Amino acid sequence: MKIAKFAFGLICLAILASNIVTMSRWSEARGVYDDICYLRQAHLFQRFGVHGLNTDAARDDDHHFEGRMKEIGFAEWADPIRWPCHNPMPSSKIVIQYPPGTGFLLSLFPEGHQVVPLYVAASLIVCGLALFGIFMARTPVSVVGAGAFGALAVYLMINPAKASYSVAPTMAVCAVAGYLTALWLRREKRSVLLIALIALLLGASVNFRLPNALLVAGYALFLGISFLRSRTWADLVQGVGFIVGLLAGVTPTLIAQAINAGSPMATTYGSADVVAPAFDLATLGRYLRDMQFVLIVLALGSTAWLLRLGEGGARRVALVAAGNLAVNLVFFLSHPIFTPYYVVPIAMLSLWSVSFAWLMQPQELRQASSVRRRPASLEALPR
Repeated sequence: MKIAKFAFGLICLAILASNIVTMSRWSEARGVYDDICYLRQAHLFQRFGVHGLNTDAARDDDHHFEGRMKEIGFAEWADPIRWPCHNPMPSSKIVIQYPPGTGFLLSLFPEGHQVVPLYVAASLIVCGLALFGIFMARTPVSVVGAGAFGALAVYLMINPAKASYSVAPTMAVCAVAGYLTALWLRREKRSVLLIALIALLLGASVNFRLPNALLVAGYALFLGISFLRSRTWADLVQGVGFIVGLLAGVTPTLIAQAINAGSPMATTYGSADVVAPAFDLATLGRYLRDMQFVLIVLALGSTAWLLRLGEGGARRVALVAAGNLAVNLVFFLSHPIFTPYYVVPIAMLSLWSVSFAWLMQPQELRQASSVRRRPASLEALPR
């Protein structure tokens, strides 16, 4: 098994190296509207510090964004109301629609050389956890599974993660949160600090993409059902820790919305993005033809497998993943707008959680579960 671990480790590192070489050739002026808007947010942070949360178009008095618009040949560069990914607010401000997290991370690197370091840093985190998973594996089957999944996770950091700057940091957070989820649920006595940290991380991911708020759905369902079944102070404290961590994580976005939209609960997105759910065969067909469908199948299959064969904490992880997948897939498959990355975060969070939950089981349980066939139920929840 040492040879297999070494081989899969080399494969992951080779993919990482190939990705870094490819990333090093990326241009920060590829003409994508989302890109230049994230870079405008980064410029505001570098110029104004924390006051960069205010993304009013009037603050472009150094003509930074106008210059980027000219570079890509945008005809209406002089009219802020026509700027891409900006929306007018009731206060008459014209502001960036995205939450501030991605721009903040980009601002940590020198202007003109921001995207590549962000992607490399996120890729290193993902690759590190992939190697850790391979190291944890104790059977030939688990080595192969951890190695194959690790290689896939590292590869995904360039495709489809390159489709939006917000995806790379989201993928890194999902990897860390998946490991912590397995660590949190593998014991009967669960750590309040761990669930608070998980909530903090997932809350922080909302600062990259607002839809990342849905990544906490499975955790909220699990904690809520656990408390209703047990009515104990221990489960209540778990829920309180989760809420506190989540609120701390999303605070930057709430502050940004208060500054730009006039209220922490008001959105800076336009009406085109805030649409009612409606299942559409054309949208579903696009998912079926996209790589995301493969990830959905893998996430659903591995979760169902762990529900059936897992023990104790592993099954609890599968229950959290199942709730998360149900809520997120219903939302995104009924959302009329399609992108190549919408369901990637929930698929990867589920796969990371399930993978580490399986690897953390004692070896004798992993071997015994391969010959048992017992249906999963809510009996896995603590009473």
